[in-house]
Amino acid sequence: MRNEFDFAPFYRSSIGFDRVFNLLNNPQRLQAIDTWPPYDIVKSGEDDYRIQMAVAGFADSDLDITQERNVLIVRGQKAEEKQGDYLHRGIAGRSFERRFELADHVRVENASLTNGILTIELKREIPEAMKPRKIAIGSAEGSQAPMQMIEGEKNVA
Repeated sequence: MRNEFDFAPFYRSSIGFDRVFNLLNNPQRLQAIDTWPPYDIVKSGEDDYRIQMAVAGFADSDLDITQERNVLIVRGQKAEEKQGDYLHRGIAGRSFERRFELADHVRVENASLTNGILTIELKREIPEAMKPRKIAIGSAEGSQAPMQMIEGEKNVA
């Protein structure tokens, strides 16, 4: 059963959020629940995030990390190694693809693989043009008043 929300009232008082509403209505964003590989998402600072993914048995060359616009895709493809007959196979080595929706202006800073944990560092950087600024009111003669940066609200996003 799928519930459809009506976002029409929000369109009356918001500008430029149509992409967010489309994301919320997109049925493909709700993927089938796949618990492998397990991962954590950590907020490590005001604009810093970290994804930690348990990828035991995968090497650097078996993993591929791609950022396409606002989606981070992590893929793992391990070459099949046949070293005898397994009596029990508990370490999963199957291929995977995990997608993460990223907000605007979030980019990958760094990625590392240590002791079977893939760590991806992310940072949100708001461009200067999008930061809050004070707009002075000019005279009625058509001259434009200069815009000034608001000192107290530089970190507001």
